[in-house]
Amino acid sequence: MNELEAREVVLVLAFETVQPAPKSWSDADRAWATRLALEDAAPTANARADAFIARRAHHAMQRLAPREPAAAAWLQRRLWRWRWIAWAALVGIVVGLLADSIGSGQRINLLAPPLWGVVLWNLLVYVVLLSHLLARVLMQPTRPGFIVKLTHRLLRLGRGMRLATSSSTAANGNGNARALHVFASQWLRFSAPLAAARAATVLHAAAAGLALGLIGGMYARGLVLDYRAAWESTFLDASSAHALLTFVLAPAAALSQIAVPDVAGFEAMRGVQGAVQGGAPAAAWIHLLALTLALVVVLPRSVLAVFGALRARWLAGHVALPLQDAYFQRLTRAQHAETASVFVAPYANPPDPQLAQRLPALLAPALGDVLHIEVGPVTAFGAEDDVASTAAPPTGTTLALALFDLAATPEAENQGRFAQHLAAHAPTLMLVDEAAFAQRFKAEPARIAQRRDAWRVLALALGTTPVFINSAAKTFADAGAVAPALRSPVQR
Repeated sequence: MNELEAREVVLVLAFETVQPAPKSWSDADRAWATRLALEDAAPTANARADAFIARRAHHAMQRLAPREPAAAAWLQRRLWRWRWIAWAALVGIVVGLLADSIGSGQRINLLAPPLWGVVLWNLLVYVVLLSHLLARVLMQPTRPGFIVKLTHRLLRLGRGMRLATSSSTAANGNGNARALHVFASQWLRFSAPLAAARAATVLHAAAAGLALGLIGGMYARGLVLDYRAAWESTFLDASSAHALLTFVLAPAAALSQIAVPDVAGFEAMRGVQGAVQGGAPAAAWIHLLALTLALVVVLPRSVLAVFGALRARWLAGHVALPLQDAYFQRLTRAQHAETASVFVAPYANPPDPQLAQRLPALLAPALGDVLHIEVGPVTAFGAEDDVASTAAPPTGTTLALALFDLAATPEAENQGRFAQHLAAHAPTLMLVDEAAFAQRFKAEPARIAQRRDAWRVLALALGTTPVFINSAAKTFADAGAVAPALRSPVQR
């Protein structure tokens, strides 16, 4: 989907997943948007999930936009203008023209003109870019790197959203600010590749412009001033200085057919205590320095800017959203009229008889309104390795729930192995029932919190987070806990 469609999808996602649920978006609104999207095109086996999700979000905005004018106004803002590339190059050219890249006193110290710093900096940038490319090829990054984080700060995509959040909060005070913050943070995460490509394009254009400005500044000053070329060094003799400059300027000398003086000529150009002894006319050296700058900076940076612009244009039309996440999977099941299948596997203690009737309210935000829930037999403590007595989720199970009692002390060898057994068959969450323990220690909230922390430690070791429920309550307090936990189910 393109950038505008993706922004609408992420905005709707934020309002449908944030807790507490905002007043501006209800279950009836969700069902209405889904129905209209299904009517646009009949569900088929080959129907694209992203197209359905984008169409649903477009319908949802018909109701959400009038209720959330701040968010709707932010969606209309253009986050990118192509002319920014030209402006970046122009600013670079102006800065380069104003900078004296040769040196003061109408004298060029060949070993230390300021433009050598520009050349070395750009070579360092190329090394970093190449290293980053190799790292992406050789390994899969698990978290945003320095370049992406820097891009977020440079583009400040969340700045307008923070302003919108403030105005929305002041206008209605109904908690929608949290949904808008979720929207801003999620969009930063999903659009990171696009933002990085755009930022890189601007930076490459600015660098190429700076080098062009430096070249223009050298020739402009050379037209009205008589520059002399010399060199100074405490540690290098004429032979070493000749070898160094011959190596660095070799590509420019080969293209321009300008010969670099021999060692004797370098000795004659050596400066002593700031005074030039036998300094040579600098015209040939300016040509060599300008051509080196063009080869090392202008040409590569221009190519990188063009490549970045083409990549940004492609990414703007192909924003990749994590369709494997629970939220998008729920929409995909609705598209194909599929029913989510949930398998509850109790461990050591039988579940509350009313649990199966109450679970849909907990799971619907993450899995959809139509659920098939099956409660398996209780696995005895210590029998987690007994294949014959341990129930396995049926084939095609959407989600397995390893149901534990908060009163039990969590052990990796027991509860942990049981959860991993389920995870070998289906995505698995740890569901911890605190009804009995909370009733026993209701006067000691610190005791309950301590036991919760123990279960969190075990879940962390399994790569997930636990979902706590109180089966004795008529409704579950935290109905939004399942969707975040589904992003990192139990690891096998």
